[in-house]
Amino acid sequence: MDVLWISEHGGPRPHNAAQLAASKGFLWIDAGAEDLAADPDAWRDEIARLTGVQLHDLHLQDAANPVHPSYFDNTTAYEMVVFRRIVTDAPTDEPRPAANGKMGIPLLASLRTQPVSFFVLGQALITVRHGYSATCQEMKRRLAEQRGEVPPEGRRDRAPSSIGPLGRVPSGPAELMLRLLNGMVDKYLALRQPLTLQLDRWQRELLNPNGRFRNWLALLDARIVLRRLENICEEQYDALSELRDAAMDRSEDAWGSGAFDQRRDALLVRINDVMEHVNRVLSHARRMESSVETAVQLHFSATAHRTNEIMRILTVVTVIFMPLTLITGIFGMNVDHLPFVHDSGSFWWIMVGMALLALLLWSWFSARRFLEMRPYRVAEALARKAGLRAGREDPDAADRL
Repeated sequence: MDVLWISEHGGPRPHNAAQLAASKGFLWIDAGAEDLAADPDAWRDEIARLTGVQLHDLHLQDAANPVHPSYFDNTTAYEMVVFRRIVTDAPTDEPRPAANGKMGIPLLASLRTQPVSFFVLGQALITVRHGYSATCQEMKRRLAEQRGEVPPEGRRDRAPSSIGPLGRVPSGPAELMLRLLNGMVDKYLALRQPLTLQLDRWQRELLNPNGRFRNWLALLDARIVLRRLENICEEQYDALSELRDAAMDRSEDAWGSGAFDQRRDALLVRINDVMEHVNRVLSHARRMESSVETAVQLHFSATAHRTNEIMRILTVVTVIFMPLTLITGIFGMNVDHLPFVHDSGSFWWIMVGMALLALLLWSWFSARRFLEMRPYRVAEALARKAGLRAGREDPDAADRL
């Protein structure tokens, strides 16, 4: 468990609730879920000694639950926010799951999330995280840089940092929590580009007329992941909405911890910003899912269209050769009363008649456009030709097309 003292004016770190109440600043107590699960009573007593607040047993059970969804609750002494963060900082020795038979981005193979519980007190922020959190470690490093300290070289996240340089230290526990939440949401935003590239690649394979799409299981997994991402974002958005409503109802004598009383307008702006980021991730997931659905529908439509074209050509060929087969069958009978049987030049006359009949049927089917294998190539060629002609007349017209 890490205990950090955050104060603009410095000073010694308080070691009990009385010293914390008399100081100007707040504590950030960062702990792992394993610390809480090892001895819940001792951990809660230590928190009570440092902050003077006794955490409820049910809230401690929620914080220790690794599958708890995003959630908000408040009491007379503190507010509790459970936020599920995406796991993009797996250990280097842990094999990344393969997507589409290749080593790809983890979101396309499995969306791994872990909860982080925030307890917002009047002069303390308590975070209980499951596993390693790159966002928390980056915030600790930024705070150390702000104090002029050299942070220890530890484990660094492979992904770009979502927490920029701190122009000033957070003014309170609520602002620090919102900055951490913003960094965790930005982890989702960082996956938009690789996710978009992978799905665009699959869409091109789906709509490729000369190829055959074989990655149906990977595409199904991606659709499942996108739906899970939608559910996670909806839970996050609901929890943040309740947090915003609770912050808007705060006043000087309001019921609650009082962490949102100071700089309430600025905190509401930060809450709205985090909610907007969550909404962007949710909208992007919905667009990607809709795009995949559209590509699959176009794929099956193109496959059905191609099958119809093949069946049409086979039908035309069958119709052309059926009368020819009938003629050869008739003149192949072993009877003496058939016409042209005893004529020495009848074979060539019959062959010429069959060729003329086939040519006549072929011309008739061509006139009715039954033999166009690629009917859209003509339209594409005409559009391309019109674009080139417009480009020669007006150089800016080709760009507009």
